[in-house]
Amino acid sequence: MTHKGSCHCGRIAFEVEGEPASVMACNCSICRRKGSLMWFVPIEHLHLATPEHDASTYMFNKHVIRHRFCPVCGIHTHGEGTAPDGRAMAAINVRCLEDIDIDALPVTHYDGRSH
Repeated sequence: MTHKGSCHCGRIAFEVEGEPASVMACNCSICRRKGSLMWFVPIEHLHLATPEHDASTYMFNKHVIRHRFCPVCGIHTHGEGTAPDGRAMAAINVRCLEDIDIDALPVTHYDGRSH
């Protein structure tokens, strides 16, 4: 299944292939503040409908995750990084998807503050 998503103003639009079985909530310094619920997919399952350069990037701490967000409305749509096995991954903020029942998804809590 393909899901459509975007930031609030629509400048960053995307499609993602797959079906989330669960999402992750992290308590690290940035995730705690932005409140994202993340669904991890291989990067090739994420298809940006807008040019890559339209999204802003924020990196901090170890500089291994590219936190992508809209420079106009500020909404964090996804992150890009590498899984422990070396695969390129995207962390999709399911709150930006149009057709997902967020309340029906099990949430795994990750202690990013301690890692």
